[in-house]
Amino acid sequence: MLPLSRRQWLANTGCGFGALAFAGLASANGPAKADSPLSPKKPHFAPKAKRVIFLFMQGGVSHVDSFDRKPRLDTDDGKQFAFDDARVLANTGMKGSSQRVMKPLWKFAQHGRCGRWASDLFPEVAKKVDDLCFVHSLHTEGVAHGPATLFLHCGSTTFVRPSMGAWVLYGLGSEGANLPGFVSIAPSTGNGGARNYGPAFLPAVYQGTPLGKAGGSADEMTVRNLKSAASVADQQKRLDLLRELTAEQMKRTPGEAEFEAVAQSYETAWAMQQYAPDALDLATETKDTKSAYGIGEKTTDTFGRQCLMARRLCERGVRFVQVTYGDGSANPAWDQHSNLAKHGDHARAVDRPIAALLADLKQRGLLEDTLVWWGGEFGRTPYAEKNGTGRDHNPGGFTVWLAGGGVKPGFAFGATDEFGAAAVENKVHMHDLHATILHQLGLDHEKLTYKYAGRDFRLTDVHGRVVKDILA
Repeated sequence: MLPLSRRQWLANTGCGFGALAFAGLASANGPAKADSPLSPKKPHFAPKAKRVIFLFMQGGVSHVDSFDRKPRLDTDDGKQFAFDDARVLANTGMKGSSQRVMKPLWKFAQHGRCGRWASDLFPEVAKKVDDLCFVHSLHTEGVAHGPATLFLHCGSTTFVRPSMGAWVLYGLGSEGANLPGFVSIAPSTGNGGARNYGPAFLPAVYQGTPLGKAGGSADEMTVRNLKSAASVADQQKRLDLLRELTAEQMKRTPGEAEFEAVAQSYETAWAMQQYAPDALDLATETKDTKSAYGIGEKTTDTFGRQCLMARRLCERGVRFVQVTYGDGSANPAWDQHSNLAKHGDHARAVDRPIAALLADLKQRGLLEDTLVWWGGEFGRTPYAEKNGTGRDHNPGGFTVWLAGGGVKPGFAFGATDEFGAAAVENKVHMHDLHATILHQLGLDHEKLTYKYAGRDFRLTDVHGRVVKDILA
């Protein structure tokens, strides 16, 4: 048998690797090459924001204990009223079930020049209300964590759909060549898991890159966990060989999306090993900066590190960064059905880091073109669950806030009813929030489409409107 030529050997052993979307890895900075699917793309119109940081409070923070003040909860505490409970309605179809009103466990006060109400559950964030834009009338789909979390991220409660970060990366491409355009810090493995940062039917190059996991320590995403034991020269040789293999394979099977996706994963891994350690290494930050985020203190260290990493990733061109606060247990962190006081423990872990992130972005001139989005998959009921000491899920009306990125600072929009049970004034659906965030990035949610299975899909499906009232 005649020996194989180098070309034949490459062709025969190249199966399993795809065409590489070379991301300009020869240079340390700069955008992806023009022929890459991740190359920067023009938005539909001039954007107000270049990037998004989504602070996901997994499990559902109680809006009536944090940012949506309802005096009737104090005056009618302990009284029985009929409420259209979402869980009862979903399970039995029965409306108007009798429930015991439960007053907030934290005291409200007005803050800032704008005089917005916030409770002492989040004392440090409350000091930043002049930079925040509150939406008090959000409502969503899904009464359980799984469907509601998927809807929050993907715009659908059950069907496999691309995540919002994947849509953003698909629409705008990546600003930098050497870091992913979409990063999910400490994502949860439950309630949708990888689907919450996945691309679904979009090309796989648009999927999010996870760092660590919910409930894990910040050490899981630090330098030593990204660096390879091999030398840079050895890694480069391996990557060069993979490039040759995939190039030959694609001559035989051109247009294979699976090959391209696998190849892109190798490119991303190589780039992450070379450049992510610097992006995630907090040693270069000043002592004062780390102290502001609560780094080095047991309660705030992990989330403080994650928030500071988010800022550093944004500085390096990452389009969409999600930071999840979750404890990694079967029940999401903020899911206090029987012990609402536990909200206090979680708030102490995130309050100071979030306030520091806002101040840091503003001081560096990044807040004006970075849209910060804070919230959970739903809110919580204004009444005690089963006459106990906690609150149940409430998708019918709750609060999120936005900051920077062209939204009105010190502003509040919409309202829930006098108990905080349901959105009643200037209602904003989750599809509307998605449409508005895309709009601030220069993307028309009705034009950001992808043809699959014979029809055009989009993040907002056939719904959604831009909430122009909250835009500066």
